[in-house]
Amino acid sequence: MSSAIEIQHVSKQFKLYQEKYTSLKERILHAGKLPYEEFWALKDINLEIQAGKTTGILGRNGCGKSTLLKCIAGIIQPSSGQVIVRGQLAAMLELGAGMQPDLSGRDNIYLNGSLLGLSRREIDKRFDEIVAFAELEQFIDNQLKYYSTGMYVRLGFAVAVNVEPDVLLIDEVLAVGDERFQEKCLDKVKEFQKEGRTIVVVSHAPELMRKLCDEIIVMEHGNVAIVAPPGEAIRVFRETLITAGISVPDEIEDDELSDDETAPVKHVHRKAEFLSLTVDYPGFGERPYLVTGDPLRVRIEILAHEAIPSARFGVVILTEKEEVVAAQLSGELAGGDVLDEGKTGITFVFDTVPLLDGSYVANVDVRDAHGQYLAFAVPGAVFEVMNVGQESGLISMPMRTEMDSDVTSIDA
Repeated sequence: MSSAIEIQHVSKQFKLYQEKYTSLKERILHAGKLPYEEFWALKDINLEIQAGKTTGILGRNGCGKSTLLKCIAGIIQPSSGQVIVRGQLAAMLELGAGMQPDLSGRDNIYLNGSLLGLSRREIDKRFDEIVAFAELEQFIDNQLKYYSTGMYVRLGFAVAVNVEPDVLLIDEVLAVGDERFQEKCLDKVKEFQKEGRTIVVVSHAPELMRKLCDEIIVMEHGNVAIVAPPGEAIRVFRETLITAGISVPDEIEDDELSDDETAPVKHVHRKAEFLSLTVDYPGFGERPYLVTGDPLRVRIEILAHEAIPSARFGVVILTEKEEVVAAQLSGELAGGDVLDEGKTGITFVFDTVPLLDGSYVANVDVRDAHGQYLAFAVPGAVFEVMNVGQESGLISMPMRTEMDSDVTSIDA
């Protein structure tokens, strides 16, 4: 398959000025030169985006994704390297880009259409379709400065998609506007995908990227962290977020951290305390995630300071936002109803994990016969899940389609 976009050794430097000279004397003394720091938004980027594919660019704020998209669009020139785009390109990069607020919506359609390479005759043919898509029939002759944010986006997107480009660049604009118009935009993008057009999307929304993209480029500090299918790329993106936000809570003391880096634990009753809480899955130690559908083992080591009759264990799986995904309460321990005094190791086995992409926490507690908590782990053991497919949501629900082979036609 041929490439629609080639990015060859592209780097982009910006100058960050720390001060500004306001007087003539200062300018003369410094020969008109302002002190600045070099900031490399892009660092030797090499990529090929295949024709007919939808490619996402994902990353934290300041990672360089929008700068890269503007280099592809030709809005800014790289400091070094080159970008080759094959075919007609249309870009919807940011709110108000290319729009003139003092002109009417009608005038802006002709202005933007001409900038995208359409003749006035071609714009005339598509004008009604553009206005209808933007849903601005009543406001098309009003000045843009009186438009709402949603109206701005609707007009810009309507012009861009009605050019029918070979390559369409979209930067975050799908997140603006009401839900119904967002769906309308997504339907148009899917129509372009069926037609084999090349689409590059920048977004902060991983689940949107999963639905749309064939592959995702993850950016970090001006570099390409990975180019991969959506499931793996989103996992890497989330790892960059976790790494950027790592902190050790002040209330956790050094003696609460075990040598093998299992989860730190606390106890709330002297009858028992957790010594460790760990998770295990196929490939543990070789990869930092389990795949949707893999089995999961949650293992604890507990120290009972006295025998506990009818001990029961609660296992709770939560999202990183502390939403409960599943909560299980064990029956009485196999082989008897007493948790013997001393150390005991117990493993809770989940034969299959239907969770989709994300970080999750496994919490475990122990209770007596009356349901009173004797001990619990704070925090629980963290594990990552990667979904290799294109499902979105929280859990995987396998589906099959059944079609009747015998269909009887009924005349109207």
